[in-house]
Amino acid sequence: MDSALALGWMQHTTSAMHRDRDLLTRLDSAIGDGDHGANMARGFTAVQAGLARSGPGPSAPVAAPDGTDAPGEILLRAGNCLVSVVGGASGPLFGGAFRALGEALGSSPEVDARRFAAGLAAALAKIQQLGAAVPGDKTMIDAYAPAVGAFRAAAESGAAFATAAHAAAEAAEAGMRETVPLQARKGRAAYLGLRSIGHQDPGATSTAAIFRSLAEASGPLR
Repeated sequence: MDSALALGWMQHTTSAMHRDRDLLTRLDSAIGDGDHGANMARGFTAVQAGLARSGPGPSAPVAAPDGTDAPGEILLRAGNCLVSVVGGASGPLFGGAFRALGEALGSSPEVDARRFAAGLAAALAKIQQLGAAVPGDKTMIDAYAPAVGAFRAAAESGAAFATAAHAAAEAAEAGMRETVPLQARKGRAAYLGLRSIGHQDPGATSTAAIFRSLAEASGPLR
């Protein structure tokens, strides 16, 4: 990953959150506060505004205003923005994940798939530290954990970054779907008890969109 890919990832994610805003709202209305779609769209719009300025095309993402092109710095700023802008638990969780990822990548202008996998693992650890959730609790972890595992397995096999990113996206989407029959054990949805069964978790859904955006920004499978 280089700065162009990091910026492209955020741009794709911003588009995905606006595209899926109504879906996330419906999912969260069933088992949460109903504000997840609006919060995520607002948060990533703010991220995009902070990372982009006028370039060759309208709102084209370019180097950050302070001249730092390191992907780790870009993702760290994205995380800081999400923490500041996104309400509820989503801001600290998603923002904390991007902060941890950015910190793990450091100031290197380019990182390979294995180092990025280690960064994703650090992000997952931060989410679990903040939310105290494990796989099966019907949270974003149910999409994030399998995505990290799939990316790491692909990276360790020597696969290209794009291949690892697509594997992660597929794993995240599978984990997202598997939240439907689960009973929530964390967050507001846990108060519903058995009534939370049969609903797809909104946090897992937005997590899957983030990993699919990474795959799209990384390019097609080779």
